[in-house]
Amino acid sequence: MWRQSFGLLEKSYTHDTTGSFLLGKWLHVPLSTVPLCSAVVDVAIQDYVADVASELIYQNKSQVSREVLFVFPLGPHMAIYSFQACSEDAKVQAMLRDELSVPPLPTQAQQLHEATGGWENLEYLQEQSNYPGEMFACFLGTLSPGREVVVTLRYVQELPREPDGAAHFVLPPTLHPYTKHYAWNCLTSKLPYSLLLTVSLQSPRGVANVQANFALTPLIYTARDRSTAQVSLAGSSPGQHDLELLVYFGEPTAVSAVVEKGDPGAPPGSLLGDPMVLVMLAPSIPEAVPGQRLSGEFIFLLDTTFLEHAQDSLLFLFKSLPLGCYFNIYCYEESSVGIYPQSVEYTQDNVTEAMRRIPSTGSSLGDTNLLGTLRSIYNTSRPRGHTRQLFIFMAGPPPDKEAIAAEVCRHRNGHRCFSFCFSEDSAALATALASETGGEAAYVPSDNSMTFVVMKYLKRALKPAAEEVSLSWTLPCGLEVEVLGGTPQSIFQGQHSLLYAQIHGQAQDTTVAKGVMTLKYSLDGQDVSHTIEFPLCPQGDGRLAGHRLAARCLLKRLLPEAASGSGDEPRHRAVEISLASGIICPFTSYVGVRTSQRVTWYRGPLALLPPRQSLIPCQTIEIRDSIMSSSCHHRAIWLPPGWLTAVCASWLALRRLTHGIAHLSQQGACSKACKPPAPSISSLKHVDPTVFVLSSPNLGPWSSEAIAECQELVALQNVDGSWALSSGLASVLEVDEAEIKGKMPGEVMEPSIWATVLAVTWLNRNDKCYQDLCELLEAKAVTWLCSRAVSQLDKCLEAANTLLRSTVEPSVFRL
Repeated sequence: MWRQSFGLLEKSYTHDTTGSFLLGKWLHVPLSTVPLCSAVVDVAIQDYVADVASELIYQNKSQVSREVLFVFPLGPHMAIYSFQACSEDAKVQAMLRDELSVPPLPTQAQQLHEATGGWENLEYLQEQSNYPGEMFACFLGTLSPGREVVVTLRYVQELPREPDGAAHFVLPPTLHPYTKHYAWNCLTSKLPYSLLLTVSLQSPRGVANVQANFALTPLIYTARDRSTAQVSLAGSSPGQHDLELLVYFGEPTAVSAVVEKGDPGAPPGSLLGDPMVLVMLAPSIPEAVPGQRLSGEFIFLLDTTFLEHAQDSLLFLFKSLPLGCYFNIYCYEESSVGIYPQSVEYTQDNVTEAMRRIPSTGSSLGDTNLLGTLRSIYNTSRPRGHTRQLFIFMAGPPPDKEAIAAEVCRHRNGHRCFSFCFSEDSAALATALASETGGEAAYVPSDNSMTFVVMKYLKRALKPAAEEVSLSWTLPCGLEVEVLGGTPQSIFQGQHSLLYAQIHGQAQDTTVAKGVMTLKYSLDGQDVSHTIEFPLCPQGDGRLAGHRLAARCLLKRLLPEAASGSGDEPRHRAVEISLASGIICPFTSYVGVRTSQRVTWYRGPLALLPPRQSLIPCQTIEIRDSIMSSSCHHRAIWLPPGWLTAVCASWLALRRLTHGIAHLSQQGACSKACKPPAPSISSLKHVDPTVFVLSSPNLGPWSSEAIAECQELVALQNVDGSWALSSGLASVLEVDEAEIKGKMPGEVMEPSIWATVLAVTWLNRNDKCYQDLCELLEAKAVTWLCSRAVSQLDKCLEAANTLLRSTVEPSVFRL
């Protein structure tokens, strides 16, 4: 029977030969679904952030009591800030606590250790399960037959911005477990639960339109300027798919701002107390013409232990760079100094010299010095008007991963990283570097896929960018703005940046009602600026979605600093922000506080006693998948805490035994009452490589053949895209050099034009396709031809097709 992995789940014990070995018995403990009866969801969307408040009612429709567990999968841009569950006899509330805080009473310390101990060691599931994903889970106790439990869940989320400017919202399956997930063998499309969905919208640009894949009520504007509106689910909910909304605001602009008022109960000057400006930067950047000159600084960091496997990839990579850019190469195992003292212009002589100085093989002795190399790069100024991008190749995990992550985080606004890892144990670091800087990461499983993966990411890196990005503010005296996390120096075509800026202070002139913000950047050498106004007396519903997401943003920035050993201040600041905002961080953890309720009909002496409180398991847990497996959906296998603890203990004991570790009994002799040591914090622990890392398939022998066939031709190409007419070219084309010269059209004045037409024609001949490998360098060649000999290309192509016995179309040469 198919079982879902979210919502309210119950334990059901069955014997099964496919289960896990536990203390000499085979047990299989699946989790069944407790039916959802009703869901009430209230969504508040401000431009590109959302606050979701939900109330879910579940009922135990079986004839026996069930132990229940609530599970909620978390998306990459979501954060829970409130959870509560109420049943007839108890209330459970998730509370955040400092990981290092000590409960005042020994009994509370014992309860806390028992409540959290079952979740601390997930090594068993991480190594044995193929079901990845970050989950919020809370054990709710026993639910009697016919009884209900009411779950109240609140979370905030950054919304993706579509290319046309729309904010994209998807209702999580936990709040709408439609037929596909909820009742696999149900013969009717009618859902067994009711759903009430209300969405309120706010934007100073005005709410223009709302589109959905389900029936909506008419859009109702609640302000004359159409800055606020409301819409709801009309009729019954569809039972076949997720519920999705596209919210369109006023005319899409390069910069927009929404001001959210602070919490009146928070101290002035604090993160929650002062107003927050939600700034969306989305400059319009046209597509680049393939093969044209392009600015940019490309720095390649090579682990020398893999150089003998990467010569082909480096050849295609360097030949495909655009004219007009700068580049440099660092072989960081040998030295943290680049081949050139600083980046140099992409010219024929510089590329030839760089290829000559790259060692063909590297030693595997000694530690890689990636950290020193990064610091050397960051201390070198980049060429003005050229956006910096790093291509980092890692054969294995460096020893100072935390310091590397912190170093990249400190410079995240000044560059973009494309990370390539060749072992699974370096995937978390590769993913962290890429995601922190807006780049991408790739796992390369084999040599014959490396060149294809590298070229795919170079194409993405060559998108044009808005450079020298800056924000300036005009505010009344007494007010100042702090952009939390800083402003990115570049924004690439197809990307956007959501910033959080906080207004501090008290205005001396209260008659000024608006502030002014100006976005400036350079696009293709031209200076561009956009100016908008925003109110200084913001309105809001008090839900503080922007403030909580700003807290999440700050916590992400503080984690690498704290994990790298930069003193106690980053950790103390992170704990303060986490406890104030309700957003969890690695230095805080959830604990469930269960308060027993007195039954209403009881009037005896015990009714005068205070309700009894106890601590129960409640935590956000990361279960990772191998990046080698392919999974399209978040899935998880969830087990009851007591069972999980026993399985982990049994499995770890067996593993220690097989490794011959002595004195096994002494290692487990510590009493449960002992205070556990302070957990070690890693900034990479909460990185899920499967979210960002491209697991490249093994492309088979044909890929190696394709590389080998065109490798010699690529090596002969000049950096401007042209080929010289030479014996080497004739050898690749398998045509006599004298015949090539004899077939050259009389109108052609330069032999290199004829040679370049032949090379491009050969790459596109009938039975071959080198598009993935040679698209960029071919585009350079065609651009060079169009700038030199447009009038001659027709006759050259006709002659080339005759000589090479091919039928290449004129469109290849943009004719």
